[in-house]
Amino acid sequence: MKIPLSWLRDYVDINLTVEELGQRLTLAGIEVAATERIGADWERDKLFVGEIVRIDPHPDADRLVLATVVYGGDAPMTVVTGAPNLYPYKGQANLGLKAPFAISGARLIDGHSEEKKFMRLKPSKIRGVRSEGMVCSEKELGLSDSHEGILILPPDAPVGMPLVDYMGDTVLEIELTPNLGRCLSMLGVAREVAALEALTLKRQQPLLQEIAGRVAPSEMPDPAPVAEPFCQIVIEAPDLCPRYTAILIRNVAIGPSPRWLQERLRLAGQRPINNVVDITNYVMLEWGQPLHAFDYDALAARAQRTGQAQPTIIVRRARPGERMTTLDDVERALTTDMLLIADTAGAIAVAGVMGGQETEVNERTVNVLLESACFNNINNRRTAQALKLFSEASTRFGRGIPATLAPLANRRAAQLMAELAGGEVVAGVQDAYAVRQRDVTIELTNAEVERLLGIRVAPADLRRTLEAMECRVDHDSGEGALLVSVPWHRLDLEIPADLVEEVARGIGYDKIPATLLASALPEQRHNWPIESEEAIRTLLAGCGLQDTINYPLISESDNARLLAASSGEGWTNAQAMAGYQLPALLRPADSVQLANPLSVERSLLRSSLLPNALQVTAANLRYTERWAAFEIGRVYWPLAGELLPQEARHVSLVMAGPRAPAWWQGSTTEELDFYDLKGVVETLLARMGVPQAQVQFAATTHPAFTRRVARVLVAGKDIGILGELHPAVRRAFDLPMQGRVAVAELALEPLVAAYQSDIPMQSISAYPAIKEDLAVIVDEGVRAAQVAEAITEAGGELLTALRLFDVYRGDQIGDGQKSLAYRVIYQAADHSLTDADAARLRARIMRRLEETISGRLRASG
Repeated sequence: MKIPLSWLRDYVDINLTVEELGQRLTLAGIEVAATERIGADWERDKLFVGEIVRIDPHPDADRLVLATVVYGGDAPMTVVTGAPNLYPYKGQANLGLKAPFAISGARLIDGHSEEKKFMRLKPSKIRGVRSEGMVCSEKELGLSDSHEGILILPPDAPVGMPLVDYMGDTVLEIELTPNLGRCLSMLGVAREVAALEALTLKRQQPLLQEIAGRVAPSEMPDPAPVAEPFCQIVIEAPDLCPRYTAILIRNVAIGPSPRWLQERLRLAGQRPINNVVDITNYVMLEWGQPLHAFDYDALAARAQRTGQAQPTIIVRRARPGERMTTLDDVERALTTDMLLIADTAGAIAVAGVMGGQETEVNERTVNVLLESACFNNINNRRTAQALKLFSEASTRFGRGIPATLAPLANRRAAQLMAELAGGEVVAGVQDAYAVRQRDVTIELTNAEVERLLGIRVAPADLRRTLEAMECRVDHDSGEGALLVSVPWHRLDLEIPADLVEEVARGIGYDKIPATLLASALPEQRHNWPIESEEAIRTLLAGCGLQDTINYPLISESDNARLLAASSGEGWTNAQAMAGYQLPALLRPADSVQLANPLSVERSLLRSSLLPNALQVTAANLRYTERWAAFEIGRVYWPLAGELLPQEARHVSLVMAGPRAPAWWQGSTTEELDFYDLKGVVETLLARMGVPQAQVQFAATTHPAFTRRVARVLVAGKDIGILGELHPAVRRAFDLPMQGRVAVAELALEPLVAAYQSDIPMQSISAYPAIKEDLAVIVDEGVRAAQVAEAITEAGGELLTALRLFDVYRGDQIGDGQKSLAYRVIYQAADHSLTDADAARLRARIMRRLEETISGRLRASG
């Protein structure tokens, strides 16, 4: 919401500087996000309000004229200008046109430059005529991009006044939380300023004079009924529209609004259109009540087609299959939960969102039916969201508007249409008030204020603060509590805590002192799920991976892209392994569908973290050659017969690109692959406290991966999957086809269960170790993990390290066999090992290998 201070001062005298006002509002919960100063670059001694008293033709140029300007200087100044809107006055004197006038040395924006470029005005000869000043356009002043002619000021503009004093302004841009919908208007903000600074709200307008400060809804008088009914109003959905009012204005003259109104709309961020539409926008910004203007004659013609003598306004829900064309020339499909404004011929507006095309005000409109109504805020938000139609009106209706406001804003707009559009207002208001706004009275005690704020507020200060917010405060004769009657324009005050918040805002959050807790802090306990999750983040970041956060919503095509290399069957929950479910990569039919998705791209709850991870990887690999990242998040699976899905927390890992960056001695062509990511997973499991003996990587197959894919098991239970993506999947996600993309997805629950914050330390042996290499020949079908397991069991405590460093297949060992070379280290904690000790260990290892997997030692040489 943009608040021009010149407009705000119509309702309250502000004694603060702009900075002080912004700080006071912000500390009261109304955040001032930005401050724009209109005319900050206008120099007081070089830019003035000028009066063009004469226009003469240029002696040597048909497209230029000579303008004689009075601007408060010693003598009038004649300048050369090519402004098209001055051509009609060529050869005329005693004009009295008012316009911004700059003298030599003024700092202006270059009107002929496409960019915002400042220049200094210098005296010059233009086609032989010397010119030392300039009548200015809006672009040269920085007001807009308009450069088609000079800016014509109102006739009452004071000649010689510095332009900054006449047109300069300051606009505060405020950002509001949902409960501050009342501040989406000039009067709403004026009430806040008046309350916070103990000022009096100005009530020069006749309508404002009618409204006392502390009025309950039931005390607000209903508007006078119309003497001659011009329409009927039928509210068929009172739960969605408690009040609907209409006023008829006859014989309006559609045309441009006066400059003051256009300027206020521009400063508030609105585009002027015509006087009728501008008045509805002006009153919306002034009072906070959106209005809609119908062409009354179009409504009457529709009524006649259905045999009605006069229009009947019907407020109802949409019918099944109903459609209508809105003002933006789009035919929209409506659902039965949407509220419509209709007549006997059909829908004419989506209530509180947008009007219909057939009844809109246009240049031929003569009679205007002005609507001002109150709609259910939740239904309005849902309708605007479903139709993707967001506007200033729906923003206000979506936050709640009091029913009492409808006839007041309607009467204000009718007054302006009489003044600015020459309209004749039909006396009275057609008012259908189906559900009256209720009175709210709240009981508040000093003890409750002290309990919530932590400070004691004097009863007099408490009463004064609440009355400044236009509440009516009475004493309860029984318990000494305050009975606070909420004014009609405060829908956000419902319970005592709401009043206490108002007290805090009135005091100023910055003035509430910090207080200690009255009781001792409870004993601090570990939150292992959170601590273990943070430990995983720290470990993966230490491995060089970047933390990412993604939305839990995906599209139906995302799961399908993961199965691009298969026939489309994939895995389902029923096929997932026992224990911790693997990333299911479900078919769309097996996923959790949203009932009201924001878009087709966000229509499912993800069943795997991989779609998001691959999308992020593809986006980043466009700008960087190497990407390594992880995400910790939730996945969702449908449960038969259950309303809510099953949720689980997973971690995904992705690595792609060169293994090492290029440097001055050269670069490597090696790419990150399955084994790099396997090393990260092994490190993660080890540092989380999972014993190495319980970790197993079992080869498997999966449609999303190449042959390099493995199940990750802990204590025999599946916790995830690890592998290199299939080329078809990479192509489906727009990933580079060069190199490899290694991904993994693991369940967090087993890692959290195994997490040890304090891993016990092991003593370091002071005795030397014996290192030797063992090359073991085994059948091709024997896995390296089986060999390592046999060596580890046979070596016992004296085997302190084991590493596979070579795999050989060839003529020297025969077909169907392979040689696995291991570096083994023997070391005792309490004595030095001898060669005989090493020989005994080697023999024991070879016996175990021969007995378990038919392995034999490969002869050297």
